[in-house]
Amino acid sequence: MLHFLGQLYGPFFDLHNWETVISSGNDWLIIFSLVLIECLLSVDNAVVLAAQTQSLPTRKEQEKSLFYGIWGAYLFRFIIIGLGTYLINFWEIKVVGALYLVFLVFQYFTKTRVKHTRKLVKDKKKRWLPLFWSVVLQIEMMDIIFSVDSVLASLAISSNPVIVLIGGLIGILAMRGVAEVIMNLMRRIPELEPMAYILIGIIAVKLFISIPAIDIEIPATLFGFVVLGAIVITLIIHVIRKRRHARATAAKTVKHPSKSES
Repeated sequence: MLHFLGQLYGPFFDLHNWETVISSGNDWLIIFSLVLIECLLSVDNAVVLAAQTQSLPTRKEQEKSLFYGIWGAYLFRFIIIGLGTYLINFWEIKVVGALYLVFLVFQYFTKTRVKHTRKLVKDKKKRWLPLFWSVVLQIEMMDIIFSVDSVLASLAISSNPVIVLIGGLIGILAMRGVAEVIMNLMRRIPELEPMAYILIGIIAVKLFISIPAIDIEIPATLFGFVVLGAIVITLIIHVIRKRRHARATAAKTVKHPSKSES
């Protein structure tokens, strides 16, 4: 049992592994990709968590519940990443994981994910704990539910648990700290959200083609450049759409001037 636990979590305590990751530019590119995907996938998660804390009477208690929640999220990430790096070696898990990621993409583009998120906010259960600890428990449960997809996507990009852990921890911290900024950014550039789910579709393909029957491995560094390219293309599409909208608005104004001008 101890040997098995050592296999699962030993890499987290390998200082050489940490030194290699921290000093590698390619690894930081992968970590950036993981953080970006974490943030984009977790916008609705942040809304759910914010909604959970609103039942607490004071701002201090709301902030305290999120503080406890973030440490619980970190502990869960550590546990699930260690277990995931073991399970992801089985090709059956890769197939199931790829199908699950495809399902997430389908959910998003059919908008059923949004309905599910709203349902989670609305669901109320009888409390058997004090209000504060009930909210903390709800936050932990939401973190567990919502982190499965991001951890699976991360492990499909990189098999190094240290890289996945760093990306996940930074992503959680960024999501808690700048959730409102990210949500405002995605309102201003709405193309970012579908771009994230297109990337999830690509990750599903990457995971599926790595099974032994196909045995095609796409390097994690290459995927990092794919993410950067996707961001650039998304921004270009946003600028083009914005300009077209401005031209269309200007054309309507010229064609149908207001009565005050006539």
